[in-house]
Amino acid sequence: MESSVINAKPVARFDRRRLLNWFLGTSFGALVLSVLYPILRYVTPPRIAEASTSEVEAGLAADPVLIEKGFKIIRFGADPVILVRTADAKFYAYSATCTHLDCIVGFQKEHSRIWCNCHGGGYDLTGRNVIGPPPKPLTAYKVNIVEKSPGNSTVVITKA
Repeated sequence: MESSVINAKPVARFDRRRLLNWFLGTSFGALVLSVLYPILRYVTPPRIAEASTSEVEAGLAADPVLIEKGFKIIRFGADPVILVRTADAKFYAYSATCTHLDCIVGFQKEHSRIWCNCHGGGYDLTGRNVIGPPPKPLTAYKVNIVEKSPGNSTVVITKA
């Protein structure tokens, strides 16, 4: 008598070695990505939109922040600009980047000066360097007060 042979396909086995190899491979890939991604983000420069016009609206002339603190930092494209309001309601605008080591400057209302906290650099209200290590004055911007409606004035900063 002939025995009938059943043509059965071999059953695929999922053994432990294949599982461990898959797990180690994906773990290694995840490790490489977790190391490379921060490095690539650090090396590539951020995307900052440049100013498409040569002027920026800085807000209201009667802005409570300007009245209380005496200054406000505004973005002029990729560059920070410091807008200073004095006690007699005069406005000045300069580059907010210190000329010594590119720190962001602030305004000391009690001394009426622009001050860099990084290394003690100081500028007067004309932008000239008067105290500390800054080698040159701040870049000046032009400030215009635009009357939108009676009692509602807006500060507009333009490149000088």
